[in-house]
Amino acid sequence: MTRSSETTITVHGETVLLDRSGAAFVSAQKTLVFADLHFEKGSSLARRGAFLPPYDTRSTIRRMQEAIARFSPVRIVALGDSFHDGDAAGRLGDEDCAALKRLVARHEWIWLEGNHDPKPPDWLGGTVANEIALGGLVLRHLPRAGKAPGEVAGHLHPSVVVTRRGLSTRRRCFASDGTRLLLPAFGAYTGGLDVREEAVAVLFPEGCSVYALGRERVYAVQFQRRKIAEDSQPNKTARSTVVTP
Repeated sequence: MTRSSETTITVHGETVLLDRSGAAFVSAQKTLVFADLHFEKGSSLARRGAFLPPYDTRSTIRRMQEAIARFSPVRIVALGDSFHDGDAAGRLGDEDCAALKRLVARHEWIWLEGNHDPKPPDWLGGTVANEIALGGLVLRHLPRAGKAPGEVAGHLHPSVVVTRRGLSTRRRCFASDGTRLLLPAFGAYTGGLDVREEAVAVLFPEGCSVYALGRERVYAVQFQRRKIAEDSQPNKTARSTVVTP
């Protein structure tokens, strides 16, 4: 049953629920998907002199726990870049490490290889793969150039500027043309790439639907896409208006 926090779409024949957290649930496969968790990005930035509150991993795990509780999945897939760098797992605090190990132990857990973390640590458990097929979908970290029917990917951290009642805000978002799906980054300290930038727009040459994350639900967004050549020019800001589904 669809919950009020979700929007349901079809991707290459598969029903996918888009959750307000940024996770996606593949109903028929009972699989919950997270993209770009980037555990320990905060501690990585601190080593470079950018001092932020060191709780990004804990916040990310807490939101994962909440999403898992909502969907009760059999399988969980992390779409790569789960750890911010090759040393990130070693910087996990004891409490965060224990919480993450409990989550992995309770589910069929698949870590997909990312460009930041080609091989997540063995001691966490789960299975490591480059990509996996689920029904009509193919889950991977890096989106492929050209047509990729059924592709569900991360990596690009899509976001959109939403304007409502004269106020603008940037929100993480899902993007889909019904053939492929791009997930927003889930990690607490991850940024976003505007969906009108060439790296995202080139994946959807015929245009796409955009679904922005709100505090209580996912919102379909009225989206006007300029030509890619125009998108790549500096000082161009995407403007969209929230439309209640």
